[in-house]
Amino acid sequence: MAERKFMKKPPTIAFHTLGCKLNFSETDSISRQFAGEGFREVNFSDPADIYVINSCSVTGKAEKRCRALIRQAHTHNPLAQIVVLGCYSQIAGKELLSLPGVSLVMGNTEKYNLFEHVRKLESGSDKPFVSEDTMQLPENFVPTWSQDGRTRSFFKIQDGCDYQCAYCTIPLARGKSRSDSIAGTLRTAREIAGTDMKEVVLTGVNIGDFGKPHGESFLTLLKELTKVEGLERIRLSSVEPDLLTEEIIRLVADHPVLMPHFHIPLQSGSDAMLGAMGRRYTTALFAERVDTIRRFIPHACIAADLIVGYPGETGTHFNESLNFIQGIEVSYLHVFTYSERANTRAAGATDHVGVAERKRRSREMQELSDQKKKLFIEQNRGRREYVLWEKEEQGGYMFGFTGNYIKVKTPDQPGLANQVQEVTLNITDENGVYVA
Repeated sequence: MAERKFMKKPPTIAFHTLGCKLNFSETDSISRQFAGEGFREVNFSDPADIYVINSCSVTGKAEKRCRALIRQAHTHNPLAQIVVLGCYSQIAGKELLSLPGVSLVMGNTEKYNLFEHVRKLESGSDKPFVSEDTMQLPENFVPTWSQDGRTRSFFKIQDGCDYQCAYCTIPLARGKSRSDSIAGTLRTAREIAGTDMKEVVLTGVNIGDFGKPHGESFLTLLKELTKVEGLERIRLSSVEPDLLTEEIIRLVADHPVLMPHFHIPLQSGSDAMLGAMGRRYTTALFAERVDTIRRFIPHACIAADLIVGYPGETGTHFNESLNFIQGIEVSYLHVFTYSERANTRAAGATDHVGVAERKRRSREMQELSDQKKKLFIEQNRGRREYVLWEKEEQGGYMFGFTGNYIKVKTPDQPGLANQVQEVTLNITDENGVYVA
């Protein structure tokens, strides 16, 4: 094996994150350890001494992308140390270690000690290994938050999941649901409030489950977060329908600091499919949640996750799902084509939908989503909204989002970056983006 030594001073390190906002939060917290220890962070597409990939296992596509990134890093620098962290590492450590260039594989417990392991690699260890934590599920909760030059921070308030849905590998990769106490979460929130970021996005695997280990609740946490000075905008990530109570919805309606934006996993508009998936609600409950949001916050953005082509989904089931979504006031969908996951209950099914038919159904559902989104954008025409402008510029424009997550652009004005500005939503461009 070729000898690996760091030739540059300071050593360079590159990070790449796959998957959810939760992963972005964790990657950024981990990377800050290196910035404070003399490492220079570079783009993942550049030559580096160390490449770190925070992986995802939700879909086969995410795992395939991880393997492609490993090959890419090995091509950029064949002598680099390649480290793979996270969910894919947790469930397929030995498989990843067999790939060329991979020096270290770490699951979801030991990854927070990455710096210590990298120092060992830097000191001359040349034997690839899988950290011991990939043999056990994580049990402790580690709060993380992102601070990567953006205008918003992804703030992890919860981890793991107790739901055991038939298609999902997350409990296998992240363990049981857990969180910090409200007091501990507020301490971290005040750290974020001390930065110049205007918005915090509450993230986790199942954030509505927050507080269960401590006899506390997500609702109480939200009430306390609205009191934290310096948190100007608080946005929720995905909340399960059975945990999104009317009290939470009314709290969002009553507090301007809580953004009128809901992301609710649906997964199917067929009760038969929801039962097969092991979901904990019916379409009637989901529809009631949407109606409640519309009653208290008519202009709210409501996004929904949907899986098409799940084993046993007949044409009738798919049409039920299509008709259900047509009849409810969601703003748009995140459409996922079902992907077989090893070690899940669904993997043992014999009535799989053909791949071509899965893709066809996905396209049809995406077309419905596009129609919903176009209608939602049009319904907001003429409204006065507050936009948080992003720091990135593209084609002479800078972009931002309203509280209800409508994209807006304006001619680039560097002084506006990270500022909240009131605008009128009147004119849209050819892509349906409002122009201010």
